[in-house]
Amino acid sequence: MAKFFDVHPEDPQPRAIAQIVDVVRSGGLIAYPTDSCYALGAQLGNKEALDRIRAIRKLDSKHHFTLVCRDFAQLGQFVHIDNRVFRSIKSTTPGSYTFILSATKEVPRRLLHPKKKTVGVRIPDHRMVQALLDELGEPLLSSTLLLPNQETPAHPGLGNQGGTRLRGGRRDRFRGLRGGAHHGD
Repeated sequence: MAKFFDVHPEDPQPRAIAQIVDVVRSGGLIAYPTDSCYALGAQLGNKEALDRIRAIRKLDSKHHFTLVCRDFAQLGQFVHIDNRVFRSIKSTTPGSYTFILSATKEVPRRLLHPKKKTVGVRIPDHRMVQALLDELGEPLLSSTLLLPNQETPAHPGLGNQGGTRLRGGRRDRFRGLRGGAHHGD
């Protein structure tokens, strides 16, 4: 059964954010708004949630997952960044860009590209997502909410997968969709 949360996009309610983080910490899967589209998210070390994302999206082991990080300090714990890469990332974040970089040993092996040992990283420019990351205290494991047989990400809907949807109230500038997050238990 789906759970729905309405979260203010500019001033997220601490109680709602805490409830969503409890869902993530208890092994739940969320669908949430990013700067560009919707994404599926889970706790970083949660293997079952990772397997669930792979099943929902029908992904293979070569898919690059993304670690959605609160800031550069957090990002630097999970990927190797030289000065050139730092300048590139700094000029485009926070925002809608995901960077595929060499991972540090802090990243669980099952999240890495099997041959390249890389992972995606992103620092969002979305107040609700930043509030989730602040409360969670660690990066959110993430993958674009692009369901099989779809060419573009769409409004969160996991069919019989169940879940919890959060709405952020802001219109997504690319799709005209309302902001939100969706959790599946």
